[in-house]
Amino acid sequence: MADVERGRDPGWAPIAPLSGDHLTRLRAVGEELSAVEGDVLFSAGDPTYDFFVVLEGSADIVERLGTADERLVVSFGPREFLGEIGMLTGERSRFYGVMRTPGRLLRVSVQQIQTLVAQDAELSEYILRTFLERRANLLRRGTGLTVIGSRYDERCRRLLQAFSLSRTAVRWMDLEEHSDAEALLRELKVPVSDLPIVLVPGRPLLRNPDPADLAAEFGEPPSATGPDHDICDLLVVGGGPGGLAAAVYGASEGLDTALIDAAAFGGQAGTSSRIENYLGFPAGLSGAELAARGTIQATKFGVELHRNARATAFASRAGLHMVTCDDGRVFRARDVIIATGAEYRRLDIPGIEAWEGNGVYYAATVTEARHSRGRPVAVIGGANSAGQAAMFLSRSCDRVHLLVRGADLEHSMSRYLIDAIRSNPRIEVRVRTEAVGIMGDSSVTGIEVVDRATEERSGLEVGAVFVFIGATPCTGWLGDQLATDSKGFVLTGRDLTSLPGDARTPFPFETNMAGVFCVGDVRSGSVKRVAAAVGEGSAAVRLVFERRRADGAEIP
Repeated sequence: MADVERGRDPGWAPIAPLSGDHLTRLRAVGEELSAVEGDVLFSAGDPTYDFFVVLEGSADIVERLGTADERLVVSFGPREFLGEIGMLTGERSRFYGVMRTPGRLLRVSVQQIQTLVAQDAELSEYILRTFLERRANLLRRGTGLTVIGSRYDERCRRLLQAFSLSRTAVRWMDLEEHSDAEALLRELKVPVSDLPIVLVPGRPLLRNPDPADLAAEFGEPPSATGPDHDICDLLVVGGGPGGLAAAVYGASEGLDTALIDAAAFGGQAGTSSRIENYLGFPAGLSGAELAARGTIQATKFGVELHRNARATAFASRAGLHMVTCDDGRVFRARDVIIATGAEYRRLDIPGIEAWEGNGVYYAATVTEARHSRGRPVAVIGGANSAGQAAMFLSRSCDRVHLLVRGADLEHSMSRYLIDAIRSNPRIEVRVRTEAVGIMGDSSVTGIEVVDRATEERSGLEVGAVFVFIGATPCTGWLGDQLATDSKGFVLTGRDLTSLPGDARTPFPFETNMAGVFCVGDVRSGSVKRVAAAVGEGSAAVRLVFERRRADGAEIP
């Protein structure tokens, strides 16, 4: 086993050993047991696993146990606990937990840990913070799943982008760069036509996986495998901050609630490196942390969660609404809250598609930053998302060129970000500048830019490009059934006169179809801020009850 010195990897170590008080509370719901050297506590691929605290002796987290390339990830000693955030969000285990020496353990079932996280504020904060730091460290290292495919294969790029959005730790073996990738394919007897493939610890390999395959690996509930579902009270489409808030408030108010999302919960906010103006978090919090906390909260209240469920069609008949997903699943509900958000626009540069996911990115998380560490990069955009990305990338990149089409930052970026950017010596702001070309061979080496004040063109040497240039609403699946503005954002409330065939006017956040509400970035006129989306999502649930009273519908 290739050894890793204990403590060398601080992202895997707890913030501090459990206190005596923490142990007392955990002992009240767990059981103590003895273990011998080599005992396997959980295995890679397990759909669920328990929470273990080492009382005596030591335990290891191991990759590829029992194989020639077995590797120690980290060891834990007395009053330290095993696990990471996937334990609470329903993901399968990616590693093995093994006793390194004889000892004693405290085992707490995952159900009890979920209850503690929901009810014990102090212990919850300690466990969540540790789990989130461990996940961030996995992302930085690319430890977990393995993807084998070519950078020139659109399917591979799409897959890598999906893993990035879902904050899944992956190691990418690029056929164009990794000499051992082809040898591994021969060993696995996988033809090139089956690429990309995903090697999932403890599970069969996935060949060119579709959303249903991925859903099964991310802890989808068994009921999600069928084509149809029972009618629920409330269906929330889109798991960003607005959708998560709607699901949490809906379920907490007694509505049978389901939440579906095309990728992973958190939306665009989930890819943000730091949100510093969200009330109650003076030091800021990452989008990943906000998404994880919201998902756990939704689970606490009994929301039925479905990842990798991309809505492709919408229909309504006799007061019942149906959403069909790309894998054939059909969700039916009496009320629907649409929170599908918006997608960042693509750069209008010929051939840009060939570089997306391979040097051109539409998110800036630890996953993307790992590929550009120590090199200069370009961030394109002038709003808060671009500013947050520039600040985050400046920690690990040699230089960050922030390219802004407008004449300044003031008209589109928050003051605190402007001040932080201007005081950061690693960030260079270029206003009235647009990217018009991209250069590279096997990877991105630079971009061509034009200064719109002088129309002078020049080359800029960068190793990656991060794009945040406005967004288009995710409404294609609605099939023009809801009223929208000239840019495609959904109209609601006072922007509408009345409901078709109905004397009453729509409630705030209600669309031109009774019982269908819309919140967050996809809504016309919405304030594009996380706090605003959360407020709209929670308010829309209250209006679901008002709608039912007004229409004489049953109230749960």
